[in-house]
Amino acid sequence: MPAIIRDYKGKDAEMLIAISKITETAITNKVLLISKRANWADPFFANLKIKIDTAVQTYLGADNAKSLRLSTQALLLIEKSAMKDLAEFKVGIEVDYSNDKPRMKEILTQLGFTAFLKKAQNKDQEALINLLYQFKTNMIVSLQTEIVAKGTSISLINNINAYANTLKSADVTQEGFKGTRKTATVAAIKEFNSCYSLVIGVCKLSTKYFRDQPDIKSQFSYSKVLKTLNVVPSPPTPPVTPP
Repeated sequence: MPAIIRDYKGKDAEMLIAISKITETAITNKVLLISKRANWADPFFANLKIKIDTAVQTYLGADNAKSLRLSTQALLLIEKSAMKDLAEFKVGIEVDYSNDKPRMKEILTQLGFTAFLKKAQNKDQEALINLLYQFKTNMIVSLQTEIVAKGTSISLINNINAYANTLKSADVTQEGFKGTRKTATVAAIKEFNSCYSLVIGVCKLSTKYFRDQPDIKSQFSYSKVLKTLNVVPSPPTPPVTPP
């Protein structure tokens, strides 16, 4: 029997969260969408959302799906502000330690900037999680006192620490964000493909309906929504061969 191939790019969890977000956008804009296509009348989009949620809970596991969803929501809320404050902090360190380059490099490495900032700037959300957690973990009292004495605002440091707390309060873990899941079965992939196909059909038509509203149009682009979850879509998981 031939292997069952996934029709989509990205990991299963990434795809399901992306199409769930697209469906929520469709629900928000359903008045116009229903006016264009009568077969999208209520409860079409509500049922589509239920179908996706059921696939997530059945094949990914409810707890893992919740962690992924909360991590995505938390990151989207804080990403812009966090990156702005992190950039301000880094420049401050570079200025304050311009005459002590080894110490400057040591601080930026200790707080996660060297390892994770570049990827975070490219909208890699996993890198941002790592940077914020490393910043909070390694910002010990003695280091904070030293940095503040040099000129950095304590409120800026507190703001950055708060972003990490936001993620923690959403029960985010690195493994949860990466989408650890139950082993996918043939039935799972078939259902994932079915959900994906329905949403992509909505996307293809909706991008035409909102062609003069680029902000909304982009929210119906699977590739663009996927990029909000990670900088590069993960390669497709190998197909599953039915027993």
